[in-house]
Amino acid sequence: MVVKDVPAAPPRRSAGPAPLRVPGSVRRTSSIDVSWPRGRGENARLVGRARDIVTPASGGAPIVQAEDSFEAILQPDRTIVAIEAQPARPALSRLVGERGGGGLRQKLEEVVPEERRNATPLYLILDDISGASLVSGWAWSQWDPNWLETARAAMKGFDLEKAFKSREGICIGFTPGSSAFQPDRDRSGAPAPDLRHPQDPDGWHVFTAQNGAVGLRRARRIDIRMDDHLVIDAAFQDSATSPAGGRRAVHEYTLVVAADPKSLRVLSIEAVPHVLPHAECPSATLNVRRLLDTPLPALREKVLSELRGTAGCTHLNDAFRALADVPMLVRYLEKVAAY
Repeated sequence: MVVKDVPAAPPRRSAGPAPLRVPGSVRRTSSIDVSWPRGRGENARLVGRARDIVTPASGGAPIVQAEDSFEAILQPDRTIVAIEAQPARPALSRLVGERGGGGLRQKLEEVVPEERRNATPLYLILDDISGASLVSGWAWSQWDPNWLETARAAMKGFDLEKAFKSREGICIGFTPGSSAFQPDRDRSGAPAPDLRHPQDPDGWHVFTAQNGAVGLRRARRIDIRMDDHLVIDAAFQDSATSPAGGRRAVHEYTLVVAADPKSLRVLSIEAVPHVLPHAECPSATLNVRRLLDTPLPALREKVLSELRGTAGCTHLNDAFRALADVPMLVRYLEKVAAY
């Protein structure tokens, strides 16, 4: 596939904080915070957190329905050397030795199939280990102007250029001939305001503090409410700390989806790119209509079949795949009137 008429520059304007919670709605938030306690080239520490809340029809404070977290240590090649969850799932010890990547999701199905089947908050953040660990290295570009040279020195024997070139064709941003392969491409990202609304600090779960150190955060939000149909408002962002203070984003989308409340089929769908690294990336939104009429529970499989390779964006695909959990979250709507 050859991308034509791409914009001169990628979008670089964050959507800002999450909207205020709507009375009578459900919200799932998740995050994975990545840090390197011993410095570049050493093991990474991943802290994942996810929470489901209900906002009563009368409004007010959120009521927690489910909450999970994990902590993992990954080697520079993304091999898991330790992982534990809270509440505990002893089976996760079988993930030690696995690498973050597509194969990890298959291993999750083998090790903790009930997490996906029950659409738990834990499953979402475990599924996100692959993407977060892949993107995390970008955080160093914000702190070290010579981050690639530093990485080469720290990761002796690892060919960064070969690894980067191997991504050709994996998504629309890495279409052959893409600006992604230009050596002087802009890696600066865009300013990323706090995702927590100043009038609703409880709208998100507690983030891991990353102040004053190199760190990446992958964050997701899914809001669900019932109107004439099921309304889903979702957001996704990858951001890093900045030595100047605050954060900068490299990937950010918002999604608006309407679904039939009985059949759960997608009636309308929109994806808005806010921050992306390459000029070609936003073109992926042109193909999301292929997901129309798909039942929400089937989105994981449908996304992989319809938006694979240069037909889609890896990060946008993951944002849509996460919506496969909406049918479980809809059950919380039944509790709204009880509070």
